[in-house]
Amino acid sequence: MSNVQNVRALAAETLYNVVDKGASLNQELPFASQGLPPKDKALLQQICYGVLRYLPSLENYCQHLVEDPLKGKRRIFQFLLYVGIYQLQHMRVPPHAAISETVNALAQLRALGLKGLINAILRSFQRQQVELEEKAKLIPVCLYNHPNWFIKQVKEAYPDSWEDLLAENQQQAPMWLRVNQAQYSTQEYSDMLTANDIEHTLNPDFIDGIKLVKPRDVFSLPEFDTGACSVQDAAAQLAARFLEPKDGDTILDACAAPGGKTCHILELADADVLALDSDATRLERVKQNLTRIGLGADLQCGDASQPHTWWDDQQFDRILLDVPCSATGVIRRHPDIKWLRRASDIVDLAALQGDILNSIWPLLKPGGTLVYATCSVLPQENQQQVAKFLANNDDVEHIPLHDKDTITTPGLQLLPGESDGFYYAKLVKKSK
Repeated sequence: MSNVQNVRALAAETLYNVVDKGASLNQELPFASQGLPPKDKALLQQICYGVLRYLPSLENYCQHLVEDPLKGKRRIFQFLLYVGIYQLQHMRVPPHAAISETVNALAQLRALGLKGLINAILRSFQRQQVELEEKAKLIPVCLYNHPNWFIKQVKEAYPDSWEDLLAENQQQAPMWLRVNQAQYSTQEYSDMLTANDIEHTLNPDFIDGIKLVKPRDVFSLPEFDTGACSVQDAAAQLAARFLEPKDGDTILDACAAPGGKTCHILELADADVLALDSDATRLERVKQNLTRIGLGADLQCGDASQPHTWWDDQQFDRILLDVPCSATGVIRRHPDIKWLRRASDIVDLAALQGDILNSIWPLLKPGGTLVYATCSVLPQENQQQVAKFLANNDDVEHIPLHDKDTITTPGLQLLPGESDGFYYAKLVKKSK
C-alpha cells in the first residue's frame, strides 16, 4: 500500500480543523506537512492560504452548485470542494489535473462513493464560473473576502483607504530580513546577498531591513545560521528602534515570544533584557532565536497583567509592550485570522490591553521610556487605547513619532503594504 499523501486531502482536513474547529493554521500546517517533500509542502500551504483568503466566495459558489449542503460528518468534503474550486479559479494547475487530484483525495478521506458528486460539482463550476463570479461580486463579503464586521470597522476607521487595506490583505506578504547590526551593516549584508545572486531591495524608512524579491529558504542566506540576519517584517523592526536601547539599560520585553524584538534590542545595545511571556512553549522560541544569534537574555514565564506574580520590584529603564491583539495588521501572513476573530474579541482584547498597560506602567523608572505596540489596524486597540491612558495619567509624557502624532491622536499607524500593519506609541514617565 502506498504511503504517498494526497495534498488535496490534507488541505481539506487542515481547513476543516481551522474553520470549523477553530484551530490555528500555524499549528495545523506543520502537523499536516510532516513527511511531505518540499514541493508538496509548498503546494499544501498555497492551497490552505488561498482557500482562507477567498473563503466567502468559495462558500457562495457552492451554495449555487450543491443542492444538499454537506453537513455534519460530511462537512470535510465541503472543504474539499473549496480546495478544488480554488485551484480552478486561482492556480496554474491544469484544470483536468486539479479536478482529478481533488477527486482522488476521496480515497485518502475514505469516501470513494462521493467521487461522482465531487467530480460533477467541480465540472459545473468550470461551466458556470463567469456567471458565478459576477453574482458573488454583488455581495460585499464575497467582493472583499473579509467578514462583514471587519469591513465595517475598517471602513469607519479609514474612509479613504479601506478598500486598499482589504486588497492588501489578499496579497502574499513580502519576505523581509533584519540585518544584525552587531555583525554587519545593512549595506554590507546587501553586498553579500548580491554576491550570492539573491535579488533584494532596500528602503530608507527601515534602516535594518532588506526585502527579498522572492521568498527563499533561510538557510540559503549568507551566514543565517550564525545570526547575520533574521526574518522579521519591516514594521516589526521599528519596535527596537523606537525603544532606543542603550548600553547598560535594564529592559523589559513584555509579551516577548517568539523573540524577534528581543534579539533586535540586544543587537543594538549591550543591555540587560528580561524577556517575558505567558506561554512557556513560545518562550522556548525566544531561547532558540537568542541561541542562533549568540546573545543572551533572562527569560521569564509570567502574565504581563499580573506583575506581582513575577516582578522583583526593580524598575526598568525601558519597556517594550507588544500587547496581545487582534493581529488584524498581519492578515496577509495569517489569513485564518479573518475567520477565527469575532467583533466581540476586539472589545475583550481592548480591555486586556488596558489592563496590561496600567499594570506594567509602575515597572518603569521615572524618566524611562515605554513603547506600546500592536500588529493591529483597529483604533480601539491602538490610538484610542493610548489616548485613554494619556488622559487618565498625569505622569506620562507623550513623544511624537511623526508630525500628526498628538495627545488626542497619538501614535504611528502603519497599514499593510510595504510592511505589515503595525501601531506604535512612545511614552516617557515624567520624573518626580
